[in-house]
Amino acid sequence: QFAEQQSTFLAGYAAVKDGYRKLGFMGGMPVPAVVRFGYGFVAGIEAACAEEGLTDVEIMYNYSGDFKPTPENQARAASWFQGGTEIIHVAAGPMGASVFAAAEQNNGVVIGVDSDQSGESPTIITSAIKDLERVTYNTLKDWNDGKFEGGRIALYTAKEGGVALVSMKFKNFTQAQYDELYKMVADDVDGISSAIPTDTDYESPEEIPLKCAKLTYVK
Repeated sequence: QFAEQQSTFLAGYAAVKDGYRKLGFMGGMPVPAVVRFGYGFVAGIEAACAEEGLTDVEIMYNYSGDFKPTPENQARAASWFQGGTEIIHVAAGPMGASVFAAAEQNNGVVIGVDSDQSGESPTIITSAIKDLERVTYNTLKDWNDGKFEGGRIALYTAKEGGVALVSMKFKNFTQAQYDELYKMVADDVDGISSAIPTDTDYESPEEIPLKCAKLTYVK
């Protein structure tokens, strides 16, 4: 299992620090992993917003109800971009193609998910990944070394290097800032990663307590 909320916390924080003020999250169905991606993204936005003392940060939030690259999903993403949304984080498998297309046609940018999606569209400025390569390598190495433990659920977090941002193309948010933030999340400095909400904390994104960012849940 992965701490998806940590990878998107990094993404939301970075996006605000980079200068984005109108952000969106589009998930597929509200299954646990997708919810964790969404809640982490909101938490990262709020953390950066609070640090900067901003009052003009807006978040659009939606679950499409499917994971399909349909004209309807593309039209929804296009309407967000046309309405002022600058960047959308999409966590919806194949449906991401609809958001990429909408971004390409409306001068928007996108944050990908799960793996490095930078090759799928020039609009993708980073991807919030789950490092399957690291997990596979570690598991096979444990097996080869006779240390593999069966019947156990392994949780990969930033501490284990299991989640991250890759192929970053930010204009203002630097690699040094990312490295510092990543270490804070990995080490849970001041409870930063423990405070990131997960799918079990709130039934709806509207319940997440926000002091500076404004969230609109599009049902």
